[in-house]
Amino acid sequence: MEKKKILFISQETHPFLPKSEISENALLSPQLAQSEGKEIRAFMPRYGCINERRHQLHEVIRLSGQNLSIDDQDYPLIIKVASVSSARMQVYFIDNDEFFKRRFVTEDADGKPFKDNDERSMFFCRGVLETVKKLGWRPDVIHCHGWFTAIMALYIKGTYAKDPHFAGTKVVYSLYNDSFDTKWDKRFAEKLKFEGFESDILDGITDTSCLGITKLISSHVDGLIMASETVSSELQQIYDSATCHKLPYEGEEKNAKTLSEFFDKVIEDSVLA
Repeated sequence: MEKKKILFISQETHPFLPKSEISENALLSPQLAQSEGKEIRAFMPRYGCINERRHQLHEVIRLSGQNLSIDDQDYPLIIKVASVSSARMQVYFIDNDEFFKRRFVTEDADGKPFKDNDERSMFFCRGVLETVKKLGWRPDVIHCHGWFTAIMALYIKGTYAKDPHFAGTKVVYSLYNDSFDTKWDKRFAEKLKFEGFESDILDGITDTSCLGITKLISSHVDGLIMASETVSSELQQIYDSATCHKLPYEGEEKNAKTLSEFFDKVIEDSVLA
């Protein structure tokens, strides 16, 4: 039987960034899935604060070189890779000087969110999808960690919905007690329209706050995982009212079999559809 393929994408992953709830989960989840016989790939952005020499990142020339158009501007896509020997896995990095050269993750030195985080997220999600196409690797599930990855669900249900490479691909999103304070650019919907998104998704973009984006994608994902023990009442309400598959918080007792079976359940819906 062919192994199920799970694509993990995260806004941060340990050990390339400091330990946090997201970065540790982004490392652990692929390990758990792999231990249950799943085939995995993992991606994150190549922020300027990541020490390439220490972590032995190197560019994958055959995957780099493509230009992605964001808001009518072309940006070169650079792909790098590094190994996490202790986890027996590789992590691919989406890189571009305009979006990721700065030496911070999603906020500047004063703690203010970058004004172009919407475009950085768009470039990252599209970069991941274009790269796995070049790899010839078709994911059954895309598991997203962190709000920076949330709009992957919009791409899979929107502009990539008719791409045969992603036929049947499902999206699972982990909810964390993590957010951004400044709304995304009010032109966010307009930027997506330029990429070919249609009104069935665009009409739902009325609030570009973190909570608004989370509400939006909760109606497009195929599975939600409660990744933090405690979240805001608003996030809890989104989780409780969601009609997709849901996996409650497990904490340190996170079970490989439980996660693997959750992915199987989400995939099975695709088979039956």
